[in-house]
Amino acid sequence: MSDKPTAVRVYLARVRTALADLPASEIEEILEDVRPHLTELEAELGEGARVEALIERLGTPESYAAELRASGGYPPAAEGATQVLATTRNPSLAKPRIAFWGLVLCAVALALFAFAAAVRVDPDGLLGAVLFLPVFLISLFLLLKGGVEPVLALPEVVWLRRTLNKGRQQEDSGKALSYLASLKPAWWIVCAVVLLAFGLLLMLRSRTAVLLLPFLLVAGGAAVWAGPRLRGDRRLLWVTVPISAFVIGGILGGFGAAVDLISNRNSYSNSPSYYQTSDRYGNDQLTYGNHEIENVYAFDAEGKPLTEIYLYDEEGRPLTVTRYGCERSSGTKEKIGADNRFPRPKIEQGVTDDQGNYNGYNGYRSSCRENAGVPFSAAIPKVTAPSPSSAPTSSSAPATPTPTK
Repeated sequence: MSDKPTAVRVYLARVRTALADLPASEIEEILEDVRPHLTELEAELGEGARVEALIERLGTPESYAAELRASGGYPPAAEGATQVLATTRNPSLAKPRIAFWGLVLCAVALALFAFAAAVRVDPDGLLGAVLFLPVFLISLFLLLKGGVEPVLALPEVVWLRRTLNKGRQQEDSGKALSYLASLKPAWWIVCAVVLLAFGLLLMLRSRTAVLLLPFLLVAGGAAVWAGPRLRGDRRLLWVTVPISAFVIGGILGGFGAAVDLISNRNSYSNSPSYYQTSDRYGNDQLTYGNHEIENVYAFDAEGKPLTEIYLYDEEGRPLTVTRYGCERSSGTKEKIGADNRFPRPKIEQGVTDDQGNYNGYNGYRSSCRENAGVPFSAAIPKVTAPSPSSAPTSSSAPATPTPTK
């Protein structure tokens, strides 16, 4: 046998330690009984399997030793040893638990924010994810400091792992779980493609989304790199789980946006030409032909622009649409009301640098400004009154006949 400590040898060494209060001959008998099963499991996990992979399938060596005691009719560990173990282990549960639930919380948050951004096709929906960055960094720090083994030994993680193992043993659920496991290699490629497509879609809606694209590309590359290595190193869950959650949320949000677009297009197919669809705030949008109208400018007969005009249709209904303005703190375009007053300031979104230069070469901070001016001049055609000579002449009255006597 090789002197290199394999996963089985390390695992069994810890089981032996947990059973140290039993007679040596009985310990060897117990280990000889379980060694073939562990060796078979190690071969199933593949070359280079780590102890963490065995812990994920069987539980910690200490809990596995307790199960061996119970199944063999041996007494539990001495009360004093149990108390010492509890005293030394209970304080350490806090850090692994923070690491685990921090990962879960961040994954759920990323899925929700990706769903919101995809439904609205708006990169601003992802800004809230920044609030969870400290939680993720704390979780990652505790993982790297304490290792993944204490996390895998948490009672909730052990329960989840055993539930999945029971599901694999069932006929129907086992087939479903086996099928999902067979899709893992392709899933990481899907993640990379979806992240790239997500970034390009957001760029079509907002220029500021170009700042998000490098992060999405890095996340896609990380998914392709970490996914195949996940079985051998469970620490990579802190890479693959958030990315997978983000992708799933984005896919569901994109599906919802497509369904909403199709339903709106069908429901407004017979509506008047200036109503097309509702915006994200529920207000109607103006259109001219197939083009959406965001603003209306009016001029008098001299070509001077008019302000404070109010639009109504032929039945006296106000043509109310959403009014937008700039949110100064974030530099984004936000709703400030809804009315039928025109013209509106033109909302311009861009970036500024540290000197406040708008759309400069070194711009990086999102910025927004309102331009209340009229962006064009209008040449109003002169309507001339018809000349007298061109007016139609009335025919002369017929002569009155002379009465005859």
